Amino acid sequence: MSATEKHHFQAEIQQLLDIVIHSLYTDKEIFVRELISNAADACEKLRFLQSSGTAVYQADITPAIHIETDETQGLVTIRDTGLGMTHGDLVENLGTIAHSGTKAFLNQLAQEKKPDARLIGQFGVGFYSAFMVASKVAVHSRAHLVDESGWIWTSEGANGYDLQPASDLPRGTRIVLTLKEDARQFAKADTLEQIIKRYSNFVQFPIHLNGKLLNTVQAIWSRPQAEVKEEEYSEFYQFLGHDYEKPLYRLHFTSDAPLSIQSLLFVPSHNFESMGMGRVDSEVHLYCRKVLIQSKAKGLFPEWLRFLKGVVDSEDLPLNISRESMQDSSLMQKLNRVLSGKFLKFLAEQAEKDATAYEKFYAEYQRFLKEGVATDFTHRETLGKLLRYESSTTGKGELTSLSDYVKRMGSDQKEIYYLLAPNRDAAEASPYYEVFRSRKLEVLFMFDPWDEFVMEHLHTFDSKTLKPAEKAELGLETASGETLSEADAKALAQWMKETLGDKVHEVRVSQRLVESPVVLVDSDKYMTSSMRRILKAAGKGAEGPANAQQDLEINPRNAILIRLAAQRQVDSGLATKVAEQLLDNARVAAGLLEDPRAMITRMNELLERVLGKPS
Repeated sequence: MSATEKHHFQAEIQQLLDIVIHSLYTDKEIFVRELISNAADACEKLRFLQSSGTAVYQADITPAIHIETDETQGLVTIRDTGLGMTHGDLVENLGTIAHSGTKAFLNQLAQEKKPDARLIGQFGVGFYSAFMVASKVAVHSRAHLVDESGWIWTSEGANGYDLQPASDLPRGTRIVLTLKEDARQFAKADTLEQIIKRYSNFVQFPIHLNGKLLNTVQAIWSRPQAEVKEEEYSEFYQFLGHDYEKPLYRLHFTSDAPLSIQSLLFVPSHNFESMGMGRVDSEVHLYCRKVLIQSKAKGLFPEWLRFLKGVVDSEDLPLNISRESMQDSSLMQKLNRVLSGKFLKFLAEQAEKDATAYEKFYAEYQRFLKEGVATDFTHRETLGKLLRYESSTTGKGELTSLSDYVKRMGSDQKEIYYLLAPNRDAAEASPYYEVFRSRKLEVLFMFDPWDEFVMEHLHTFDSKTLKPAEKAELGLETASGETLSEADAKALAQWMKETLGDKVHEVRVSQRLVESPVVLVDSDKYMTSSMRRILKAAGKGAEGPANAQQDLEINPRNAILIRLAAQRQVDSGLATKVAEQLLDNARVAAGLLEDPRAMITRMNELLERVLGKPS
């Protein structure tokens, strides 16, 4: 055997090497992660062999990873005490690609001139990322087999590689990178430390940089929950979330089917978006075998769960060759569904277990759940069960769920009624609520403007239609006291329509009012006053008069309307002002009065009439 063997790269390797160096990775620092990941794999394989009783060379040396830098010479050395490689391993692993179909696939890439990393399969060729930064790579390796010897593999990339025997090598692999001039920053210890802590901080074997142990925080998500202490969870959350307050919730779970998942998720104690910090990005990081694949992973959870912090580790990920993105988008979607479903189930369990703690979570994060109802059809029904509102049957500040509302419904009730208002007092004083109070029907009180859109998107719950109180087709069961006759009431309604003109769409006799004289109801069956108010605020209101789409309902039992019916025959001028004032009062109640100046002028005139002329 000659002292030095000359080898040429397999054609596929040469082609792939060109792609790796020029097209594959978006950031050259990835080579650190790839080489450390390979070293960790070698250590893991050695540990498996030792646990099975296989005899290994230098069995007393524990698996570990050591990295050294030489800024003066521009060298980086990455050494592991793992499995090591034989002569045959070096040729096969570093000189060829044994995967079937590789040659045809690379030819296709060349023909299409699209060396897209996301289209290349999982070939385990991260070693070649070293050539992005190194002008020369030397691999010193001694296999674990007792009767083997060491070898040195060297290459400058373009012209193949050399192999020569080496004696007195310790078990494992040492990779020496001679850095290119434009990559010498990677020989700086501080730079390398930052990269290692970012990508490889949770590798299960010790990583030493120039003698300093770097990975001191454990990947506790991979350990059984019973073995993890509370202080370890706290330390990990502080490290991961940069938050020294205790999280509201923690979910640590492992799943084998339909996907292999190890995950640890946290809900921070505060909603950072509501604290004026703008829209937050997801801070759930994606790992594969404890190696970071994607920081703040996109698509791992739906957007409305962006408040979560934590890690997800899955061995089922078909990573692209660079580990920088997912190759199988359908599997990523499946992972999204599994994780989201698990977290929603967890929230439901917590709400049942401790309602007070859940309401604290809901106070912080209800907007995110509502966003999910409006945007996520897959989880809409489940999210509906997590919503909480005040109710006409509960005390002020007390919350109830849609599920509990349904349990309290009478057998003949087919709809869930809700009322949007600024606060509870306004809701209970609303003319839209009067018929419900009279008939002792429960109404959910909603104080968040978003709730209008949430209910519209949710639409039904437990086979019951969600109905705004304004649109409820309900009438009073009994009526007592003085009232206009049916004919007089209709005549008054007709006169008011003629008097108000195009300020209203229609005037009709109300069947819902108990105390209020009038109420505005949107003529569009899909629109409510609150929705119209929101659209106007957003600059999307309807053209024409501000309330041209509104119907005015009048209460024939109200004293003002009874007297107005008589007054219009005596003093039409005064009656007209009263009718206009009643319309503006209804607009105020509905939050739709845009310019109060005319109303104030008219009100002063009416007050002057009431007080009379001075004697």
